[in-house]
Amino acid sequence: MFPWDTLAEVTATARAHPDGIVDLSVGTPVDPVAPVIRAALAAAGAAPGYPTTAGTEALRTSAVAALARRYGITGLGPQAVLPSIGTKELIAWLPTLLGLGAGDTVVVPELAYPTYEVGALLAGATAVRADSLTQLGPGTPALVYLNSPSNPTGKVLGVDHLRKVVGWARERGVLVASDECYLGLGWDAEPVSILHPDVCDGDHTGLLALHSLSKTSSLAGYRAGLVAGDTAVVAELLAVRKHAGMMVPFPVQAAMVAAFDDDEHERVQRERYAHRRAALLAALQAAGFTVDHSEAGLYLWATRDEPCRQTLAWFAERGILVAPGEFYGPRGARHVRVALTAPDERIAAAVQRLG
Repeated sequence: MFPWDTLAEVTATARAHPDGIVDLSVGTPVDPVAPVIRAALAAAGAAPGYPTTAGTEALRTSAVAALARRYGITGLGPQAVLPSIGTKELIAWLPTLLGLGAGDTVVVPELAYPTYEVGALLAGATAVRADSLTQLGPGTPALVYLNSPSNPTGKVLGVDHLRKVVGWARERGVLVASDECYLGLGWDAEPVSILHPDVCDGDHTGLLALHSLSKTSSLAGYRAGLVAGDTAVVAELLAVRKHAGMMVPFPVQAAMVAAFDDDEHERVQRERYAHRRAALLAALQAAGFTVDHSEAGLYLWATRDEPCRQTLAWFAERGILVAPGEFYGPRGARHVRVALTAPDERIAAAVQRLG
């Protein structure tokens, strides 16, 4: 069963609240897409032909410039960037696209977005949960996933930790894929890309960074993501994706160019989330919750040190729906994930109810 299907009962309870439900469970953007992006999408709407799997030159050039400008990633060329149909499909199919299968091990974070593990299983590989290299013992995995800032915990991996992972992986010939979809949403810490020169010394060999416009530009409905990094691996992914028909629609590619070229809409969206985060964080703490990590990203990782389903029911009685931490791994069994992705009016309602 799909994990979210298990929330039917608490969802019904939350919906029964006289003032309606406040849904803080799924991190789905709710704010309007910036006019500059919508205009670019509309202007490209007459394109009748197939889009290229590699993406337009304009898209790849804009992506390289934005990654450098926003996140300090240097040394990328347009050939080291490949658009994807959002990042969920890329995560789900990456082990398969790389030719992994039985006998291969994919390392995923101990608390993680379920799609990392699902992708390993789809390829017939074995998924292992580990947050430290010492947990892996003498074995050599084929692929290691990192996620910083983390979904669900909002934890940020520091430069020293990332450098250790890169050095360890290079000694063993292991590919590292870093999911950086929340990189632009640092609050109490400044997240750093695996491709940043402070981490990899400007050498992207064996490294992939996965980026998305879903959160920072509210483009979840557009399915606008990309992978960047090791040119040889990106070329391999491109070759397979051509055969598989994994193409980002041309109008979406044009919208992505507009999103990458315009930093103002991203700044405005970031401020929206900052205000929502401040309000919810204070309300949760006043209600007796401990909020762990959560220094970046779109979620607050909260606990009252009780089974997460019990906490879930407590929120539902107040008309608030959150996500149980157990969705993300056994270590999440006493936490809930509270999303910042609700309109300001609903956030205010949640704050009032928590008080």
